[in-house]
Amino acid sequence: MEENQKILHRITEMAQEERSLRDSPGAGRGGGDAERVRLGLLERELDQCWDLLRQRKARAEFGQNPDDAHVRPRSVVEHYAS
Repeated sequence: MEENQKILHRITEMAQEERSLRDSPGAGRGGGDAERVRLGLLERELDQCWDLLRQRKARAEFGQNPDDAHVRPRSVVEHYAS
């Protein structure tokens, strides 16, 4: 499987887990601490995956090696404006 496809597959898995956690019975009441922590981790990891995918596509578009893209730290990615 191509690297971009692997990243998209991981994004899909995490998005499904995120949806499942948000749709769980306790989600409307704030959920448990473990659920909130997991949601926060998923959100940040999703941001990192989307950022990596954008980096790879940009590198390919400009004739650079997409494999030189790297996962940026959460502290960097979470402060990007949408």
